[in-house]
Amino acid sequence: MDNETTLLFLDYFFVVFHFSLIVFNLTGWIWKKTRRLHLYVISATIFSWVGLGVIYGLGYCPFTDWHWQVKRALGETGLPASYLKYYLDQVFGFSWNPFTVDILVAVLGVGALLLSIIMNYRDWKKQKNQ
Repeated sequence: MDNETTLLFLDYFFVVFHFSLIVFNLTGWIWKKTRRLHLYVISATIFSWVGLGVIYGLGYCPFTDWHWQVKRALGETGLPASYLKYYLDQVFGFSWNPFTVDILVAVLGVGALLLSIIMNYRDWKKQKNQ
């Protein structure tokens, strides 16, 4: 594989992986079989945004960072800090307000974390009482 083929593969890989991670972060709390994994994954995501965000900037995601490195190597410039903003802009054909996207992501992320905590606690309590 030449360098450009590898970069294109990585670009597609990150699109599929990151989109799947976002979907799982938003919905993984729904199904009992995925709730515990969801709690770990959404907790790691929030830790990245806030904990690593202290060092790299609030909302930091290493997957976005690595994907943007690939996109820059492919010649893309002007990439926003937010992965979701980039794809919302691409899909809808206009530039979303970055602050609006950041608030939307934060509210949905924290909401998913709270739902995961509630559902996992409910499952734990049910199992304890059996």
